[in-house]
Amino acid sequence: MRGIETQVRKIRRQIFAEVSRIGFESDDESLIHDIEAIPYKIVTEDGPQYRDSIYRARAIATERVRLAMGMCLRPTNKPVHLTDGIEASNISEKYYEPPLMQVVPSACASCEDNKYEVSDMCKGCLAHPCAEVCPKHAISMVNGHSYIDQEKCVHCGKCKSVCPYDAISKKERPCSRACGVKAIGSDEFGRAKIDNEKCVSCGMCMVSCPFGAISDKSQIYQLARSLKEGNEIIAEIAPAFVGQFGSMEPKDVHAALETLGFSEVYEVALGADIGAVSEARHYAEKVATGELPFLLTSCCPSWSMLAKKYFPTMIDNISQELTPMVATARSIKQEHPDAKVVFIGPCAAKKLEASRRSVRSDVDFVITFEELVGMFDAKGIDMGEKENAHSMHDATAAGRGYAVAGGVAGAIEECLKAYYPDVTPKIIHAEGLAECKKTLALAKAGKINGCLIEGMGCPGGCIAGAGTNLPLNKAAAKVKWFKSVSSKQLPPKELAEIELK
Repeated sequence: MRGIETQVRKIRRQIFAEVSRIGFESDDESLIHDIEAIPYKIVTEDGPQYRDSIYRARAIATERVRLAMGMCLRPTNKPVHLTDGIEASNISEKYYEPPLMQVVPSACASCEDNKYEVSDMCKGCLAHPCAEVCPKHAISMVNGHSYIDQEKCVHCGKCKSVCPYDAISKKERPCSRACGVKAIGSDEFGRAKIDNEKCVSCGMCMVSCPFGAISDKSQIYQLARSLKEGNEIIAEIAPAFVGQFGSMEPKDVHAALETLGFSEVYEVALGADIGAVSEARHYAEKVATGELPFLLTSCCPSWSMLAKKYFPTMIDNISQELTPMVATARSIKQEHPDAKVVFIGPCAAKKLEASRRSVRSDVDFVITFEELVGMFDAKGIDMGEKENAHSMHDATAAGRGYAVAGGVAGAIEECLKAYYPDVTPKIIHAEGLAECKKTLALAKAGKINGCLIEGMGCPGGCIAGAGTNLPLNKAAAKVKWFKSVSSKQLPPKELAEIELK
């Protein structure tokens, strides 16, 4: 459902807009009242009815408000006020209360998971291959149709694979199906539950739930407060931004961000340019020489977390070069040491990367494209062309191509061909966490030595991230166009020498 304007997305956008609005407009005296009023503004008695009652809809909206403020959900077994803990969240600095991803219990439909059932498409055929292949003899004929005994079924799916009428369906939670690391289980009431020890915060569960029961935490309130205070705040925007904001061209997005209150706007593709030449050098000096068996890219935080959590012995094979987000932020801080930096991108997991303590990020806030639209709504900034528009900083086509699956490896490969012609690169890229996990297993087994391995947690790459607004195919076309109008194709080799301490 990524990029489709569903009712779930509309509600999320309303919540983001209202929370941003109180960040821009509310004072300490009105804050509590303004927050408590949001569920009633979102869910009205004469408005559209999305749930079985407006009271349940308001209860869900209440939890969404807390998540949008950066706070955790309220417990379900004791009374906790909506604004409980607001003192910690009511700041103009980064605020994060783990975990990032949470299931809203009142919104979850308790979908059945991993269950096979015979539909009314069954013709009761003579061959009944479903029964013949069942290893547990769980299928019999009842009233002329196949019937599955759920007590005997072991969920192998063989019956489904052989049915000539596709009459056997597999019931599977959309969130569970989307999770490449199998981090979705069930609580005692059959509701979805995230195992935070397994989760790498890609957000695919969030965008796959048709009930909007899973959400990440936001920093839009704290950012709005900081903008309101008039602080020098600089935006760095990820390469995937092209086309994410309606009819806005890149120059219009730049103008809209300045109207919102940002003092300057940088392309994260500039940091990607640095990363491309740096990782090309890393591959040429370490992998091509046999010092390292293979090299893993590091720009996707979910991919990096996957490698560290599930393949800890391979940590030394992850590129030590700064990610584009961090490289761009440090470049900004060198020029503007007193400024705050906001990363705007497609990725929920970047919120965790910016908060890690092992590597200083220099990123003060992280918001997604989806959250930015809510902030535009709060300030009444339309999504059309801007009179005061001017061009973005001139990044290369290589850096801008990081937004699509294969783009990172492709940029590094082009740099290797240009600057290290004696090196013959071996490139592998994986997209989606399930495929990424399989690729890492092959690497661990020594079956893909000598390779540069690009991993993207989201199928399709960054343009398919959890915080995007545009369907994958349209986003890919926009990135391709943006690359084509770049004045330079490759970053200069000298960028690899830049020191960003």
